Amino acid sequence: QVQLQESGPGLVKPSQTLSLTCTVSGGSITTNYYYWSWIRQPPGKGLEWMGAIPYSGSAYYSPSLKSRTSISRDTSKNQFTLQLSSVTPEDTAVYYCARGYGGLATKEVWGQGTLVTVSS
Repeated sequence: QVQLQESGPGLVKPSQTLSLTCTVSGGSITTNYYYWSWIRQPPGKGLEWMGAIPYSGSAYYSPSLKSRTSISRDTSKNQFTLQLSSVTPEDTAVYYCARGYGGLATKEVWGQGTLVTVSS
């Protein structure tokens, strides 16, 4: 059974780059037709899809975050990463990685999430 685990710093200073890694076990990130997403939820707000990297390796991004977001993968470690640049306190959120099949709409397996606080 596939499992996802987010990791990275819990505190980032304003203007810096937030970097998170999602480690996948029980399945390969290159398996056909799976899409690997990053989603976040600010305190008291709804879920926001940030972007995804599919089995083929070419990432997709939310238009509202595209200028600040980069998603990449390390197939040798079965990991994919999120980088969000020029962060502000508004980027404080619980960040999740998730897997979906066949496109960007579905997310059937989620990591537990990790809280990232942006503060000086």
